[in-house]
Amino acid sequence: MKIQPWNLVFLAGFILYISIRGIYGRRTKGNEKTVSRLDAQDQILMGLVGTGNVLLPVLYLFTPWLAFADYRLPVWAPWCGVIVMSVALWLFWRAHADLDRNWSITLELRKGHQLITHGVYRAIRHPMYAAILLFGLAQGLLLQNWLAGWSAAVTFAVMYIGRVRREEQMMCEFFGEKYREYMRQTGRLLPRLKLRNE
Repeated sequence: MKIQPWNLVFLAGFILYISIRGIYGRRTKGNEKTVSRLDAQDQILMGLVGTGNVLLPVLYLFTPWLAFADYRLPVWAPWCGVIVMSVALWLFWRAHADLDRNWSITLELRKGHQLITHGVYRAIRHPMYAAILLFGLAQGLLLQNWLAGWSAAVTFAVMYIGRVRREEQMMCEFFGEKYREYMRQTGRLLPRLKLRNE
């Protein structure tokens, strides 16, 4: 393993990230699915994200195979990475906690599925996606390697573009006008700016 302080910071955050996913994954494991849109496209997108978020960082940290893509970051960059990672991990946990048993890693709805509009979902429709994107940015600021560092942000951006409209269409079909109204009141990744007419 490349024993550098920022690599160890990333690894600690990565373990926490995987742990959050694991805890909430176990909680929803037995929930009956009523709608599933898992198809080849979604499987390919998830595989792509797995490569950028897991495989390439692990190869970088534990093998010399990606050393050809190493580079030096400015001294301030990893400190920014720690801040961004902290925000990402908090948002990732909070999004899972607010969804609780309504969470799924794929495009599906569970029996008794509820539209969650409290907590971080009060202002953002996709806080978990925002958290994953932030975590990818933190990965790029902490791992000094073009491939392992920036692969998470790039692969997740591809998945987000390929998935978010399909997810929102599924939610509109299931929740109808209630979800459309929720879309009008919230932003996808950032809170919607509300301008007053005076």
